[in-house]
Amino acid sequence: MTSREPADNRSAAPELTGLVGALAPLLTAESDAEAPAAGVDSHDLQQAVWLRLLECHAGPGLPDRPADWLRRAVRAEARRARRTAVRELPYGPEGEPLPDDRHQPGHAPGPECAALAAERQRALRTAVRRSPVACRRLLAVMLSPNDLTYREIAGRLGISQGSLGPMRSRCLGCLRRMLAAEVAAPDEGDRCARPTGRIR
Repeated sequence: MTSREPADNRSAAPELTGLVGALAPLLTAESDAEAPAAGVDSHDLQQAVWLRLLECHAGPGLPDRPADWLRRAVRAEARRARRTAVRELPYGPEGEPLPDDRHQPGHAPGPECAALAAERQRALRTAVRRSPVACRRLLAVMLSPNDLTYREIAGRLGISQGSLGPMRSRCLGCLRRMLAAEVAAPDEGDRCARPTGRIR
C-alpha cells in the first residue's frame, strides 16, 4: 500500500498543477472582487482557496467543474473571514489582551450618537433615491443579501463585467458629492447624473 500511494500522488500531481495554472487568473479576479468587502487581503483569500483545493485533492478528489467550485470557495472564504473578524480580539505590543468594549451592553451609544447615526442613514437613503435610475439599480443589486459575484451582478444589470467597476465608482462618487452638498439634487450637467454604463 505504501509503495502505491507515492505513485498515485505522482500521477495526480500534473493534473493538479495544470488546474492551478488554469484557475490562477480567475482566482485573482474573484479574490480581488471579494476581498475589500470581507476586510481581508486578496492574497490571503487566494491562499485559503488554494488550501481548500489541496484538501479536495487529498480527500474527495478534484472538483468536476473547477471554475464554479472556485467561485463558491472564494465567497465561502470571504464569508468566513467576515465572521472571524467580528470575533477577533485586540492585543497590545507585548501580546497582552486589550479591553474590547465593542459588544458590551454598558457601552451602548448615547442618544446623540443614535440621533446622528439615524440622520446619516436618512441622508444616505435620500441621496440614493435622488441618484440616477442606473445607480439605484446598481446599488440595489450590489447590496442584495444573495452574495452575488461581479459576474452575476453584471448579468442582472445587462452590462459587461468590465464596465461594472467603473460604473460603481461613478455611482459612489455621485452619492459622495450629493452627501457632501447636503443631499442636493444633481445638476442637469453633472457627470454623476448620467452614468455612462449601459443598462438594458
